[in-house]
Amino acid sequence: MKAWTVLAAMAVCSLSLLAQKAQAPPQAPAGVERADEQTRIVLDVTRVNMLFTVTDKKGRFITNLGKEDFEVIEGKRPQTIGEFTAETDLPLRLAILIDTSNSIRDRFRFEQEAAIEFINSVVRPRQDKAMIVSFDTSAELVSDLIDDTEQLAKRVRDLRPGGGTSLYDAIYYACRDKLAMDQPRHKFRRAIIVATDGDDNQSRVTRDQALEMAQKADVVVYAISTNITRTETDGDKVLRYLTSETGGQAFFPFKVEDLEQSFENIANELRHQYNIFYRPEPLKTDGLYHTVTLRVKGRKDVVIRARKGYYAPRM
Repeated sequence: MKAWTVLAAMAVCSLSLLAQKAQAPPQAPAGVERADEQTRIVLDVTRVNMLFTVTDKKGRFITNLGKEDFEVIEGKRPQTIGEFTAETDLPLRLAILIDTSNSIRDRFRFEQEAAIEFINSVVRPRQDKAMIVSFDTSAELVSDLIDDTEQLAKRVRDLRPGGGTSLYDAIYYACRDKLAMDQPRHKFRRAIIVATDGDDNQSRVTRDQALEMAQKADVVVYAISTNITRTETDGDKVLRYLTSETGGQAFFPFKVEDLEQSFENIANELRHQYNIFYRPEPLKTDGLYHTVTLRVKGRKDVVIRARKGYYAPRM
């Protein structure tokens, strides 16, 4: 009897530990310090901010619109715009995610050159900061947020390919532990630029968990595909999904020389934006995702690029 009692107790203890492990959040990747639980994601309970761009059908930025030109719909309810600004020169907080998996080995040099070109084109010393995260079997912080473009480029050149692909983990941790930190949130433009083929096979978090964290941290995702086959893959579809849902774009260049215009477009977009603040009516603190639609009144000849909603805080 005593032996069975001991075995039963051990079984209960093992099940309890397994349950705790299943409920625990994923651990931070190597080189990434996990942010404090109380300061990681800070949300304003009373207002939502939407940072967005407006272009014509040819992709040219429209910068002469005012508060009265826009309408905001949350769910099916029109919202009252509380504040409106044209944000032309916000400091940038960028995470450059480099795929170092075996699946992109034959395109790795292309990927490195693309990342370095972007760093040199966009990061402004003493104003912007960028970080480098590599990901293969796991995500690794290669360089923390700094404004030294030479140091950032050196860290990119030192990377070597090998292993699986943990794209979603890299996005999740870059957003949660780094990009969400600088406050107040609306004073910085947060973005991820990821160079990858989009094929994930190692992440502990899912695609939608990574997307949710990006949305909670107000991070826009831009993607540079390393697919050079000219045939759309499942990875390309993932990149289109992540960028579309956060208000970014996916680019599909075939050689480094094609990247110059793509980088210029990203840089221009990051610095030619509008910002709208509104207090949701009715105000909900349910922790759920709420869809938001932005429109230019009476205009069908424009394209608005913005995130498609937000996660309300839970109170």
